[in-house]
Amino acid sequence: MCWHGSRCDLMKVLIHETQGTAVDCVAGLFTDRLKQQPETVLGLATGGTMEAVYDRLIARHKAGNMSMAKARSFNLDEYVGLRADHPCSYWYYMRKKLFDHVDIKPENSFLPCGDAPDPEVEANRYEDAIAAAGDIGLQLLGLGANGHIGFNEPTSSLASHTRIKTLTRTTREANARYFDSFDDVPRLAITMGIGTIMRAEEIVLLAFGEAKADVVAKMIEGPVSAACPASILQMHRKVTIVIDEAAASKLALRDYYEEVHPEVRAPS
Repeated sequence: MCWHGSRCDLMKVLIHETQGTAVDCVAGLFTDRLKQQPETVLGLATGGTMEAVYDRLIARHKAGNMSMAKARSFNLDEYVGLRADHPCSYWYYMRKKLFDHVDIKPENSFLPCGDAPDPEVEANRYEDAIAAAGDIGLQLLGLGANGHIGFNEPTSSLASHTRIKTLTRTTREANARYFDSFDDVPRLAITMGIGTIMRAEEIVLLAFGEAKADVVAKMIEGPVSAACPASILQMHRKVTIVIDEAAASKLALRDYYEEVHPEVRAPS
């Protein structure tokens, strides 16, 4: 069971028994938002964590339970130098993992152009497009092992807008499995800034697995610091953190989170 709740100004921490139920929760939050506000501006993420979420959304769409026909979407980031048809680009990922299988209109789905002649001009254009759309209504996020959200690596300005970022070696190593070799992973990306993400009306972050336990604890319970960019989410007015037991294993206040939302772990 997932807690959907009404709007309230706090960080909700929802701890699920399994990775599968955590993914189901995020897909449910996404679907509910679109049912309530079909014209929502969505902020979308990529990576392995989101694949299962998009699989659930595709299944819901095919069952007639989820429509993106009236929505618009902006992705968090794109590699500098990759064309939209490159198999490792996020344009390609989004088409294969979601867009080709649901009813979102092609003209309403946006990502930065990685092969733009001037990446800085493209970053500014993308930031302006997000602002012109009224900013993000619902932002989906994953969590990097070093605390990054989007490609906002540690030491990123907590007020930053869409811009070019140099990726850390650890981030490139984590993404190397999608490329032929580590050397093929681009060093630069266009990413929504932390300030851009924080303007979203609502944020849902999904993380699971023991490997994320340390950074989850820093994000939720550590100091707000550019050393862990995701910690800024403590300051957001409506953020939901969805994690499994493994990712929650280092939380000092875990008992409290489960007491606040016992229905998350109640039998369905």
